[in-house]
Amino acid sequence: MKQRISIIGIPMDLGQRHRGVDMAPVAIRYAGLARKLQRLGFETVDRGNINVPGHYTLASTSYEERLIPIRQACEKAYQMGAAAVAAGEIPIFLGGDHSASIGTIGGVTDKRPCGLIWVDAHGDFNTPQTSASENIHGMTLAVLLGSGSHELVNVGRKGPKISPENVILIGVRDLDLEEKKLLGQSGCKVFTMRDVDELGMHAILRLALNTLKDLDKIHLSLDMDAIDPQEAPGVGTPSHGGLTYREAQLIMETICDSGKLLSVDVMEANPILDTRNRTAQVAVSLLASLFGKSII
Repeated sequence: MKQRISIIGIPMDLGQRHRGVDMAPVAIRYAGLARKLQRLGFETVDRGNINVPGHYTLASTSYEERLIPIRQACEKAYQMGAAAVAAGEIPIFLGGDHSASIGTIGGVTDKRPCGLIWVDAHGDFNTPQTSASENIHGMTLAVLLGSGSHELVNVGRKGPKISPENVILIGVRDLDLEEKKLLGQSGCKVFTMRDVDELGMHAILRLALNTLKDLDKIHLSLDMDAIDPQEAPGVGTPSHGGLTYREAQLIMETICDSGKLLSVDVMEANPILDTRNRTAQVAVSLLASLFGKSII
């Protein structure tokens, strides 16, 4: 019997101020995601998109006004993630901005904990008190660990959704000053781009998997801005000096080889800022490697 993969779109553009990330689920589907996975032997079921109101529906872009529809979308993502895992499926969540992961990661951990590998140029560890922009996509990981607005912390179930000792960040290179302090005190394991340069990706992945060795499953949260913008230009918050395509591929291949993949979300691709859908194509290629495509 073929393993079933659920594709769930979360066209969220409320967590930040750049327009266009709500179009990413369509762009990634158009780049051939389902077809690639089917060729690898999987059954795919596309669950469509969660209904998320866009910026244009709001009277303002204040934090308070955006908070309500973000919470509602994350509640739905939580329910769909929990249902997919309960049904024995592997959910792929297509964002949208990274605030959607408040719901996705909450949902897939509804019944049991998992490790979290967070691949991102940013820490997403701000709070409403430390964030100058008030962009909720920059608060997601802090929320998942229990800090921030109680409306978001309590999405799906009350309190933190994951323990800091089960969180690995890879590719970080752009942190706000106060965020840096909070992340340093969090208990998460952080591998910056300097670590990638000094240690190499293979060594980092060995350390990451060893840290998560007591957990049966891993969720991968991939922010496309983790990859250098020369290779993935279609993102709203590009940061030079990022992961190469091959370094990103090695992350996918290594998680696949571990046999522990529970679920994945791909966030922050922005087709408006892209070139010929290049970033969505990179996302599909990486997901194919995550699900078993190999060189030989």
